[in-house]
Amino acid sequence: MKGFNILLVVFWMGFVSLGQENESTPNELSTFGVWVDESNVGSSKDMMLQYESLSSGDTLQTKFMGKVLEVCQAKGCWMKVELTDGRETMVRFKDYGFFMPKDIAGKNVVVDGIAFVEEMSIDDQKHYAKDAGANHEDLTKITSTKKTYAFEANGVLIKN
Repeated sequence: MKGFNILLVVFWMGFVSLGQENESTPNELSTFGVWVDESNVGSSKDMMLQYESLSSGDTLQTKFMGKVLEVCQAKGCWMKVELTDGRETMVRFKDYGFFMPKDIAGKNVVVDGIAFVEEMSIDDQKHYAKDAGANHEDLTKITSTKKTYAFEANGVLIKN
């Protein structure tokens, strides 16, 4: 009888947990990595000005808000965030400690971490292009290094 009562409790808990709603509300905020607060957040335009003031090898601890243009479709291990004038920054995550949902393109995020300018190698460009779903023809067009605006995020807050 005792085993039967335990079994009933387990089934009851299972049914109760199935009834819980898992959908997030539109105003809900999601944080990945370390907690990111919304105080002292710069805009994409501010971030672009800061990138233009950096020399290769310089780093800058900062926080800004921008729109996600693209997310790695392999596992969410990087994303591109819009700056200004058609430019973007490649955001990677500190020590691959967290990943982003693959379906957040078009959403606003606040990223907190280190901004820097780098010369991206041909191999790295091809790697990221493959992650984004590029075909063989697109990969053969990558033939030289490229100056990029990079960002290593400690944390990301998805706004909407």
